[in-house]
Amino acid sequence: MESLTAGNHCRVSEYFLAGLSAKPELQLPLFLLFIGVYVITVVGNLAMITLIACSSHLHTPMYYFLSSLSFIDFCQSTVVTPKMLVNFVTEKNVISYPGCMTQLYCFLIFGVAECYTLAAMAYDRYVAICNPLLYNVTMSYQIYTSLILGVYIFGMLCASVHTGFMIRVKFCKLDVINHYFCDLLPLLKLACSNTYINEMLILFFGTLNICVPLLTIITSYIFIIVSILHIRSTKGRSKAFSTCSSHIVAVAIFFGSLAFMYLQPSSVSSMDQGKVSSVFYTIVVPMLNPLIYSLRNKDVSIALKKLFERKSFIKAEVM
Repeated sequence: MESLTAGNHCRVSEYFLAGLSAKPELQLPLFLLFIGVYVITVVGNLAMITLIACSSHLHTPMYYFLSSLSFIDFCQSTVVTPKMLVNFVTEKNVISYPGCMTQLYCFLIFGVAECYTLAAMAYDRYVAICNPLLYNVTMSYQIYTSLILGVYIFGMLCASVHTGFMIRVKFCKLDVINHYFCDLLPLLKLACSNTYINEMLILFFGTLNICVPLLTIITSYIFIIVSILHIRSTKGRSKAFSTCSSHIVAVAIFFGSLAFMYLQPSSVSSMDQGKVSSVFYTIVVPMLNPLIYSLRNKDVSIALKKLFERKSFIKAEVM
């Protein structure tokens, strides 16, 4: 461990990431598993962004939100997974102190942005189903672009506050982070200065960034369900439910794993349990989201079919 001397304190300048497992026999299988997951995540999310950009009938607020979600998932996975993969092929996975703070900052931006993007998508569905005649006014270009921009700005604000206070913490005990990336809770376990403010910030922002989006989503879906129940035709009900089902699945997986990690008292939570929970919202969810939205969404399936037909037609014309 390299160190920087500052007064009577020894400040860590690099860390070793412990990774998911210390068992040698699991390193290669885990490497192959997660490199496969990462490839699917990158291809799936970039394909979703490209499909929405190329298909004119998908140029609606709902799909712009979905495109933004795909971008967030791609970035979130890229911030975390490549560094984790290094851990499976090297004895010691080293990350510098600036690199660790940068990873933490980016992870927080995209984590917070995903929470509020899912809430914005629920609000969009509420307007579309409960107030369809006012949809174009309520979800105008100015409003949905402001919502998309707003989630990133708020994500940057939360990340700046957390990272700013984390930089003030002195780390001089150990240099091994018991995790596969630089997260708030594992980092604070290495601190040798007072971390009360940091813990209060985690509790405050954790509660805010989980509860506010969740309440927005739950409230939206209460109104959506009431509205759907008033639809007389079975076909109409089925269509309304189908537009929401993929979003509900994504919300349940993401917020469930997030709440398990950040809303437990530190005395109760285990880092090993936290690692498993983190795998869901940093690696599994970004892979599943494009699959959930493409397999359970007729518009996306139709757009994908048309894109392949257009490519086949162009190829036939050239030949």
